[in-house]
Amino acid sequence: MSDKKIKVTLVKSVIGTRQSHRATVRGLGLRRINHSVEVADTPSVRGMINKVAYLLKCEGL
Repeated sequence: MSDKKIKVTLVKSVIGTRQSHRATVRGLGLRRINHSVEVADTPSVRGMINKVAYLLKCEGL
């Protein structure tokens, strides 16, 4: 399962969001709007994605 990847894109600004949500977005490796990263498909990463799903667009789930 660790060889699978999820492409995550930040589509909404983190301005005005909770501090923990901003930290989660940075933890996923996202820096700015429309920035995309590929992250490993693990339960911990899925939890991070679920926490800030309203800010993200995901592919490969």
